[in-house]
Amino acid sequence: MTGVHKKTIMKLLVEVGTRCRQMMDERMRGIRCEAVECDEIWTFVGKKEGVMKAGERKANPEFGDAYTYIALDPISKVIPAFHVGKRDSINTHHFIEDLSRRIDGATQVSTDAWGPYSPAIARYFGNRATYAQITKFYASTNPGPGRYAPPKVSGTVITEVLGIPDYSKVCTSFVERQNLTLRMKVARFHRLTLAFSRKLANLKAAVALYFWSYNFCLIHRSLRMTPAMAAGITDRIWELGELI
Repeated sequence: MTGVHKKTIMKLLVEVGTRCRQMMDERMRGIRCEAVECDEIWTFVGKKEGVMKAGERKANPEFGDAYTYIALDPISKVIPAFHVGKRDSINTHHFIEDLSRRIDGATQVSTDAWGPYSPAIARYFGNRATYAQITKFYASTNPGPGRYAPPKVSGTVITEVLGIPDYSKVCTSFVERQNLTLRMKVARFHRLTLAFSRKLANLKAAVALYFWSYNFCLIHRSLRMTPAMAAGITDRIWELGELI
């Protein structure tokens, strides 16, 4: 398709993606958010966790489930922090610690009921944040034989964890919608395809490239500017050519 060898393109992807991560580390500082929503989206590296054998896990510790943690400001739509890794306490703490260093002042955090969020937010945000968990309950639907329909939300429960949160800001809908955008735009997150990542480094690079372009290059339809401009991080729209 391109006249360029596949490995050359992959090498360029990793180089650009790594630099994207470095540039966001430099620029995503001192952000003020009235509220921030956090969530995780699943994909896998090499093989799905359920079909891996014990010997494969030891030989390839990067293989299996991989989650991308995402933090999103529902007002500016900027993504100040993200993290790719296993869905466990260690990676959750890394993600929340990174997020806390990028946000100045007080904020309100909303997440799902994933357990490690509570101690991580209490440790790294302390008195700077109020925090609430929102648990959604789903009811399955029967669309008919041979057809699939996603379950519908049948109810929600909000749990106060830190401080006294503003219930009007307790929400994870915006970051969940961002999960859909990521899954649609980055083929490595497509379901039932062969577009999954063979290396964790390639997945991290692709995710970093996507979030850089989302924050700095793409005009958000409801904002009529890029999220980075709405958050006051930059005063112009970046071009992909400048980035490369």
